[in-house]
Amino acid sequence: MIPSAWLRVFQPIEAFPAGEQTHLERSLVEEARSPTIRPRYCDRPMSGSLGVMWPADGERAEVRVLDGKTYVSPLWTRMRVLAATLAFAESKPMELAEEFVPRAEVRRARRELARIRRQNPGAIAFCHESPWHVPIRWFVFFDEGERRLSEDEHGRTRLRYLTSVRKAVRRAESAMPVLRRAELGPISELILDLHHWMVSFDRLSLLELDYGALCDWMTWDDLDNDRSVGELRDALAALEAGEFARSADIYQGVLGRWSEARGREVLN
Repeated sequence: MIPSAWLRVFQPIEAFPAGEQTHLERSLVEEARSPTIRPRYCDRPMSGSLGVMWPADGERAEVRVLDGKTYVSPLWTRMRVLAATLAFAESKPMELAEEFVPRAEVRRARRELARIRRQNPGAIAFCHESPWHVPIRWFVFFDEGERRLSEDEHGRTRLRYLTSVRKAVRRAESAMPVLRRAELGPISELILDLHHWMVSFDRLSLLELDYGALCDWMTWDDLDNDRSVGELRDALAALEAGEFARSADIYQGVLGRWSEARGREVLN
């Protein structure tokens, strides 16, 4: 699988509809009985040249327990695959895009996604995935005090930030006017999109930035020295104070670091 970073919302389990809550609770019990280090996928053959990977063990969810309270972030891989298929087809990122996603499969994906959303009008992805790098706009929602560098339950080094959705929303609302005044409106619009996404969830939800498998490509020192969240906050503070040169210098440092990481995508 491609190493990716994740931006996840964790919603209190009691905030889910009753039927879905029961399903999640059952899945969590089954996962606790037979935990797996990595999810397994199977190839679902489709017409033409398109093949799609689906969870072999059914849909999974990430769980966090904080102060005795259980928070859940369903992966909903099937829905995200369908949405990504439509996004790819609509953006036409390269020539011969239809050879990868034929029109018939686009229509099929659109019908299936519409059916999922009719059955569950509140269906929305709980996570964003970014291959090979962390998008710089994600750092806006966090503070250095929310940083956690440690080993996970499988002994892998992981870097994560965890905050409340309410704090993340306030930080977004503070950053957007600063960016707009500095004629950085396109960046503020990207943050606004994530703002709209976050406010769709229960107000007591959590937001996590997880470097995920990107950590496997970085040394402990690389992770320990990474202060992208704090540096971006410093860049925004300098921008608000009118210190444009200093702000640009800090931002370019963060951008350069993650551009180098993203370069692995070309090599692979």
